[in-house]
Amino acid sequence: MTTGLHVFRGPELLAHADALRAVYVDAFCAPPWSEDEQRATDFVHRLRANVRRPGFTAVTAVQGGEIAGFATAWTTPAPFPTDRCYPEAAAGLGPDHTAAWLIGARETDELAVRPAARGTGLAARLLEAVTADAPGGRSWLLTSVRSSRAMSFYRRQGWTQATHPSPGGRGVVVFLGPRHPARSLAPRPL
Repeated sequence: MTTGLHVFRGPELLAHADALRAVYVDAFCAPPWSEDEQRATDFVHRLRANVRRPGFTAVTAVQGGEIAGFATAWTTPAPFPTDRCYPEAAAGLGPDHTAAWLIGARETDELAVRPAARGTGLAARLLEAVTADAPGGRSWLLTSVRSSRAMSFYRRQGWTQATHPSPGGRGVVVFLGPRHPARSLAPRPL
């Protein structure tokens, strides 16, 4: 089956909000994420503001006329945000690395594919497309340590884990993209 990727740079993505919500539910309302459907609704509400962020980029993957996956990203603002999981990221990196490595970089916020599309390379294509024109190659993302599958996926795509929660710990980790100039400076786990 042929998959078409479509890039969006602003509010025109909102015409697909219902389909994006459905993909979000399929991707995140099952283990290991186990989110409830209200989180998918919250995602759509955030999306209305996110499409207006500087550097906003989204990519959808269409198979058989339906959206099978998507990725959203934007330029991380200064000062570094303090909502959602940002404080954990900043604490893990420290203020100097947070400012130098993340502010002004392309931040991937969501990457979701329907279960039927997993293992097909679709997520990799979406991630590459949403970060392809990252400023100076600087791209980053957060993910949870509760998904070893997600952690392994990002490593296989050449992303470098830059924060390291305690073994068996909970929380989020920062990954730097494969062309991020600070990749070699990221601390290795103990």
